[in-house]
Amino acid sequence: MVHKNQIIGAAHDNVQHDSAVKHVTGEAIYIDDMPRLPNTLECILITSPIAHAKINSINTTKALSSPGVLAVLSAADIIGKNDVAPVFEGEPILAIDCVEYVGHPILILAAETYDQAYHASKLVEIDYTELEPILSIQDAIKRDSFTFKPPVICKGDPDKAIKNANHRLQGTLKCGGQDHFYLEANIALAIPSPEDKDISVYCSTQHPTEAQHGIANVLGIPMNAVTVEVRRMGGAFGGKESQPTIIASLAALVAVKTGRPSKLRLRRDADMIITGKRHDYDFEYDVGFGMDGQIEGIDIAMAMRSGNVADLSSGVLARSLCHADNCYFLPNVRFRGYPCKTNTVSNTAFRGFGGPQGMLIIECILEHISFHLNKPIDEIRQINYYGINDRNETPYGQIVKDNIICKLSDELMRKVDYRARKKEIENFNLENTILKKGIAAMPVKFGISFNMPALNQAGALIHVYTDGSVYLNHGGTEMGQGLFVKIAQVVATVFQIDIENIKISATRTDKVPNTSATAASAGSDLNGMAAYDAADKIKNRMIAVAAQYFGSDKNKINFRQNRIYCGNKNISFADLAQMTWEARLSLSATGYYKTPDISWDPISCSGTPFYYFTYGFAISEVVIDLLTGESRTLRTDIIQDCGKSLNPRVDYGQIEGAFVQGLGWLTSEELVWNKTGELLTHGPSTYKIPGSRDVPQDFNIHILEDEPNKAQTIFRSKAVGEPPLMLAISVWLAIRDAISRSNGSNIPPKLNAPATPEAILMALNNSKKANHGR
Repeated sequence: MVHKNQIIGAAHDNVQHDSAVKHVTGEAIYIDDMPRLPNTLECILITSPIAHAKINSINTTKALSSPGVLAVLSAADIIGKNDVAPVFEGEPILAIDCVEYVGHPILILAAETYDQAYHASKLVEIDYTELEPILSIQDAIKRDSFTFKPPVICKGDPDKAIKNANHRLQGTLKCGGQDHFYLEANIALAIPSPEDKDISVYCSTQHPTEAQHGIANVLGIPMNAVTVEVRRMGGAFGGKESQPTIIASLAALVAVKTGRPSKLRLRRDADMIITGKRHDYDFEYDVGFGMDGQIEGIDIAMAMRSGNVADLSSGVLARSLCHADNCYFLPNVRFRGYPCKTNTVSNTAFRGFGGPQGMLIIECILEHISFHLNKPIDEIRQINYYGINDRNETPYGQIVKDNIICKLSDELMRKVDYRARKKEIENFNLENTILKKGIAAMPVKFGISFNMPALNQAGALIHVYTDGSVYLNHGGTEMGQGLFVKIAQVVATVFQIDIENIKISATRTDKVPNTSATAASAGSDLNGMAAYDAADKIKNRMIAVAAQYFGSDKNKINFRQNRIYCGNKNISFADLAQMTWEARLSLSATGYYKTPDISWDPISCSGTPFYYFTYGFAISEVVIDLLTGESRTLRTDIIQDCGKSLNPRVDYGQIEGAFVQGLGWLTSEELVWNKTGELLTHGPSTYKIPGSRDVPQDFNIHILEDEPNKAQTIFRSKAVGEPPLMLAISVWLAIRDAISRSNGSNIPPKLNAPATPEAILMALNNSKKANHGR
């Protein structure tokens, strides 16, 4: 691979996002911005107002006679199979005989305009017989209601280790879910072919192949008759990995049934009610440890709200189980997962994919140990960290070979003068009776790769034209994270041409087939290597032509600064492209990559599921108001391991954005359902994402330098999309620290996540009661 470049836009350069200007000026084209095709129908979903009920009858007569209405379709109108399950089966796009959550789609109505469709949707009459719903995790546990068989990770003899340990603690914790709240809600535009059964679908999806597969399944046609295209999404965060397949399939069904282009776009309220979210969890733990705080045995039960169907819950739960160790060596382990089937919307992928929940509980346990032993939590962490040459096997059997967490923690603690900061907080709290500060650190070890090995593959397609311009296509999708510009940097580096010569193109299933979702933080790893492979194939053909032209050996040909050199002679890249065409050698190539050295047994929950780990460390300082429960993050310092970053400017933005999204999950974004299973927080007036004042006032981000990835990734870079989100746990821990400091409590505060003002006030009140009871 090329190690040094002197071109504009090479790998490791600070290159601006390819659509940055378009984003801020409003020139970026999203699906709803596309010029309206003649005869396009607007669609709306008719959903259940009841959490669990049998459908007795449906009357659409009034709706069908309403002005502009062309069709009202039900499950009975589906041509192929009413199932778009991404992992298992039995996940219909329209309810058949029974509804299973408030918001469950029953019908899709199509009209000439959206207003006509909206008005007509109110005229549909549906008769139900209500059934008893399961609305909570605990109710599902009591009834053994699960969406798939509960998995277990087991290592050693945790029961014996816990029993024989000097100290033993038990406890519980709850963490809430989170709505994706992407700027662009779910949307799809389906265009039927006028002469055959082919259909083209523009869809806001992270997984075009999954959408293609679902559409083909619903329409009863082969996948080669379906083309799915996505140029960009207005945010996704995992919420557009599997769920958009439902939207795309419904739009396609209407298009085929009516023979007209059909658009289905969800309003914000509808999107929040109909589509899945981050899984909320209930935890129980039992831990045994020594006098020094070293964990000897641990048993954690993780019960997640899977929702009405499995969706991607199996992968999410597996990642939770695989991240409950975080950075710590646990010799005797039992991690139990319970995917609870409830009559609420099926939860789905979300940035971190179960990792944040797993890390949250182990940090809570370590904090409990520190209180019990009256030792600093940083000391408890230090003694439990993974080792380098020993104490380095995870609970699922993978050996940690790239551990640098101590390097990160030592460097950041020294940089921010952590001990002095803690002393300053003690002094502040002595002088203030209403406002109390807290401070906490958070280490992160996050595994990179999909838990399902088959998903760890990617393809790319590259054309070089005779004028030296390059066309780039690959299976990754752009959702604002900067994937497209990173892959273009890879290709620019291989050819040694300025990035402006590379045309970035929309992701399409007819150009690169059978792709994996752009998820698991693996987009650059997979697609970068595939694009490198394609570009390198073309480059080798061009080298052969150049060697013949210069009359030299191939190893003397050097691509540099938009030209090709051989000793003192050189020609332009464009000239060599023309010569290669004249030599009748292809200037087009496909590239392919599959991640090596990974394995996973979903039955035993063991193997080597991750190609490598990425590390991060954060320290956050907060202040809470004892009268109102309000909290403010005053300062956060982060050091993030990005390997040899492909694009530090883009990675910096990803670190910042991920952290703030994690901050929202843990402090302000509260999902509330009423007693009948209706989501009450389904808009910005009731669901509070972080605002500008919630971002740390002093926010310092450092990318670890001189630490290239030990694994053979693209130019030794590391993934960055998800790992920094978990660094926000430092804020939640700092709030807990502030609560404890406010009254000198020697037991952990009873504070679940999110730490809303109400939750903080309750925790303060509980701490006071606990102190009075001593």
